[in-house]
Amino acid sequence: MKTFYRKWRKSLYSMKIPFYLTILFYFGSYSFLVYNLLHLVGIETLIRYIIIGLFGIFGIIYLIVGCIKIIAKKRGLFTFLTILALIFSGIFGFASYAINKIINKIDSFTTSDTSTYTTVLLTLKDTEFTNNSTIGMVTDEEDRTGYILPLEWIQKEKIPNEIEYRSTSLELLEALYNKEVDAIFITKDYNILYSGEEKYTNIIEETKIVKEYSKTMKTEESELLATTKSLTEPFTVLVLGVDSESQNGLDANAAFNGDTLMLITFNPKTLIATMLSLPRDLYVPIISASGSNRGYAKINSSASGGTASTINTIENITGIEIDYFVKVNFRGVVDLVDALGGIDVDVEAPDYNYYIQSWGENRLCEQDSRRDFTNMICMDTGFQHLNGEQALAYARNRHGYLESDIARNRHQQQIIEAVAKKLVKNASLGEFEKLLDTIGNNIATNMKTSQILSFYQSIKGMLMNALSGEDFIKIQKMALQVHDLNIPGYSSLGYYDGSMQKISEAMKENLGLIEIKPTKTFSYDYSEDYEQSSSVIGKGIYTGRTLYTLPNFRGKSVSEAENFANTYHLNLSIEYQSDPNEIPGIILGQSVPEGTVTIKISEFTIYVNNVETSKEDPEENNEEEEKEENNTDTNEENNENTENDMPQIPGNPSTPEEDNDNNLENNEQIENSEE
Repeated sequence: MKTFYRKWRKSLYSMKIPFYLTILFYFGSYSFLVYNLLHLVGIETLIRYIIIGLFGIFGIIYLIVGCIKIIAKKRGLFTFLTILALIFSGIFGFASYAINKIINKIDSFTTSDTSTYTTVLLTLKDTEFTNNSTIGMVTDEEDRTGYILPLEWIQKEKIPNEIEYRSTSLELLEALYNKEVDAIFITKDYNILYSGEEKYTNIIEETKIVKEYSKTMKTEESELLATTKSLTEPFTVLVLGVDSESQNGLDANAAFNGDTLMLITFNPKTLIATMLSLPRDLYVPIISASGSNRGYAKINSSASGGTASTINTIENITGIEIDYFVKVNFRGVVDLVDALGGIDVDVEAPDYNYYIQSWGENRLCEQDSRRDFTNMICMDTGFQHLNGEQALAYARNRHGYLESDIARNRHQQQIIEAVAKKLVKNASLGEFEKLLDTIGNNIATNMKTSQILSFYQSIKGMLMNALSGEDFIKIQKMALQVHDLNIPGYSSLGYYDGSMQKISEAMKENLGLIEIKPTKTFSYDYSEDYEQSSSVIGKGIYTGRTLYTLPNFRGKSVSEAENFANTYHLNLSIEYQSDPNEIPGIILGQSVPEGTVTIKISEFTIYVNNVETSKEDPEENNEEEEKEENNTDTNEENNENTENDMPQIPGNPSTPEEDNDNNLENNEQIENSEE
């Protein structure tokens, strides 16, 4: 060792100094590379370790050979190895920078643990708020912006106003518009949540914010939606559409309007995905963030309870556990599609006559990405290349189609498929960083960086399929069979339990939760479009339990109301009123308005006309007496007629007995949830 040290001191400084600097540069950049490569969990593990091992060995060889050549004062091989080490060091530095930048961009996708929640005191434009004004507030003690913050605000500011309570924020808005209250506590994102309702389309112009109160709190997402599942095993993801108010992308904890709810399952081994779009008007039990049942309402109203409430609600009706959520800013769709150079989509022709008269039979027009009706985005129908604004306009449009929201869901699936194909097949390496910026600014998810990176193997499989000319991914489309609930003033949909069960079964098969059942029989209905119904899971299934609404009994017989009450296990009370202008024994009105969903009530009252007929017409009186004497026969005949007149949904083969059992079960569930 002393001999080596003595010879080293006598060696040339012109060789030692470059050697010192190269060793420092090489092992510094090498360490940085190793650090970043180890963070690429799940990505080519063997190759990463081989790279780490080979360049580690090269560093040791350069260290040993360099010392020997410096002592021997031979520059040839030393110079070559030094240049090679410097080149490798530069490559290490560039690769480390690129990897680190990608990881940081992926980190930006993830929702933060805390967020600022804001509640506002909202009034109508023409309302003057004073200390005597009545304020509306929700009863849900878990609602952060509807109950927790308002209560804290009332106590802190010692607000003296009288408080009235409603079950939901939507009921609060109704009370405000009906002037039952003068002001309401509601989330600052009320425009995003409720402007999609026809009644509140102009809610910004019709209301004003009196005061607002904000507080930074731990997010519900971080508390309730954490998961350790890897994307290398079958998983589920819920896509939520957001109309972000921000000009610089999407706030990770932004509210969403529930207009886009898409449940996707994906199996990385088979590269098969299922895709179900849930209509915003679907009438379902709303489950809060903590799991309590808040009663029936439209599914998009779950958005007021946050992401956790929406996830719990969808899990409840589908029976599918949701692993991840992804919030997507609608405006970001424009940037993403434009960054890809556009997408190819077969634009469906509108079929709503009023719309066609306005824009033309083969023309589709919609407001722009900022919902500006003065700047309409128009396109022809049929297969074509769409830019970002056109793609978003097509994904948003529902007014041109008789199926309305169902058609819009179908179009959104088309856009997602087209974007996915373009990403896998045509995105070049030069576009990759730009795409990451676009995606990072416009999505938020509960996926961790390591979980996102684990999706690499699936992407690799898709690329291999694309390069070999195969479909890069197989998508099983789904469509929940729905029907109009006919609730006055609101567009609400019920669904058939048989259709949902078929969809849930297919999703569980794709997730590997149940064995795939081979089809042993084949049936064909000549009245159905076979190609369409056979390729869309859940479509055309009208079996199983569904919801019914209370009909209008005015002008009908008592036996008809009794038959309805018996069928749906409702308690019926009869009160008598006198109206000489109406037929005796006929129903004059009812306590519960028509269109009320039977699952939400346990009883109702009918008001029957008890005015006697004129005694000047004895023949009519004799006829009435004969009818009373033969009451049994008449009731049997009325019951038969009533069964035929019951409000049945077309195509629903369920029997009254099945409906009795199903609705009894539903009423018991509601009673339990209320308790």
